Amino acid sequence: MFDLAAADLLTAFKRELDLCKLTTGEHVVVLAEPTSRGDYVTAAYAAAQACGAHVLVATVPGGSPAPLPSTHTGAGPGLESVLNDRVAQELLKSADLVVDLTREGFIHAPVQNEILAAGTRIIFVCDAPEVLIRNLPKEEDKARVLQGVELLRRSTTMQITSVHGTDLSIQLAGAEPMFQTGFADDPGRWDHWPSTMVMCWPALSDGVITLAPGDILLPFKEYVREPVKLRVKDGTIVDISGGADARLLETFFADFDDRWGRSLSHMGWGLMETADWFATALYGKDDLMGMDARAFAGNFLWSTGPHPVLQRESFAHVDIAMRGCTVTVDDTTVVRDGKLMKY
Repeated sequence: MFDLAAADLLTAFKRELDLCKLTTGEHVVVLAEPTSRGDYVTAAYAAAQACGAHVLVATVPGGSPAPLPSTHTGAGPGLESVLNDRVAQELLKSADLVVDLTREGFIHAPVQNEILAAGTRIIFVCDAPEVLIRNLPKEEDKARVLQGVELLRRSTTMQITSVHGTDLSIQLAGAEPMFQTGFADDPGRWDHWPSTMVMCWPALSDGVITLAPGDILLPFKEYVREPVKLRVKDGTIVDISGGADARLLETFFADFDDRWGRSLSHMGWGLMETADWFATALYGKDDLMGMDARAFAGNFLWSTGPHPVLQRESFAHVDIAMRGCTVTVDDTTVVRDGKLMKY
C-alpha cells in the first residue's frame, strides 16, 4: 500500500517555497525531529527539488526543555539537540533557507537570531494540512502587514477597548513593531506558515483587559467560558478576577513562579482573513499550534512572558486571542468591534 498523503501537499509546499523566493541553486535544509510529520518532510523535500534547489533533510533528536508537556507552546527555547550542537548550528547557518518542521521551533531561542544573522531564511511550519492550505499566504499580504508596521512605528500610543470592559493603553516608544506574513522571502528573515499579523513589544501598558466567553487561551487551546478581568499596571498583570478561567490563569502563573510570567510581551492584531476561529474546537490539541486564533483577521492578540526587546527570558508564555475589540493607534482605528478597517 502506498502512502500518497505527501503528494496532495506538494502543490501547497511548492507555492510556499515560491513565496519564500527559493531559486535554482540555493541550498535548503529541511529540519525535522523524529515526531515531525513524514508527509511534510517529503512534501518540503520534493517542493525544494521542484524549485531547482539543493536540498537535504536533517533529522535531529527530539525533546524540548520547555517545562510544558504539550507541544506548540512557543515558549521553549527549541531543541536541545540543536542548541547544544555546534555542527547542527553551522549547518543551518550555511543554508539559504531552512524549512523548520520541528514541533516547537526556535521562536524564542537566541541561537535562532545567530542563524538569521548569517543570512539564512527560516520558515516554520507546524499546523494541520487543511489549516496550511486554507491559509496559504498571498504575495500582497506583505504590503498589508508592512502598512501596519509603519503605522505603529510613527505612532505613540495604542488603545484597546471593548464592550466587555477592556480599556488598555499601550505606550509605543521603543516597542519595535514586527510582523508575520506567512513566508520568509528576505535574507535573515524568520516567519511562520500560516500567519498574517502585526505586533509590537511595548514596555509599558496600563488599564484593564476583560476576556469574554469565546476568547481563546493558548497554549491551553481552550475557549474562555466565563469573563475574566485582568488589571495591568506598568506592563504587568497585578490582579486577576473572575470564575474558573481566572483561577486557571492565576494557578498557571503561580505554579511557574516565573519573574516575568505576569509581564505583558507582544501585542497586535491579526490580518489572516482565511482564518477560522473555530479551528481550535475542531482539531485535537496535538494537531494545531493555533495560528487560526493568533492571526484571525480583526482579533487582538496579546501575550505574557518572553520579551526580546527588554531581554526577558521566560517560559511562562501565554497567548490570548480576543474577538470584538477596537484597536486604535493614535487617531487611526485599525480594528473596530472585531472588524478590520482600512487604514
